[in-house]
Amino acid sequence: MSFVEIDLFGVYVAPIAPMIVLAYVILFVLRRIAGHFGWFDAIWHPGLFEFALYLIILSSIVLVAASLHAHV
Repeated sequence: MSFVEIDLFGVYVAPIAPMIVLAYVILFVLRRIAGHFGWFDAIWHPGLFEFALYLIILSSIVLVAASLHAHV
């Protein structure tokens, strides 16, 4: 498994950079949904929960990207 740098308007960025942004966007949407339904009221430490959820989302994105990259 190897990733290559992404050319973003002439600037080469690490391949994990767009994955980090995508994970944050997904977390933002999930946080809005959870806040709307009041799910954070049942969580002991919301900040720690959000951090763990972010790591799970980011790890999932990296694994999916790696599996897609392996089949190309």
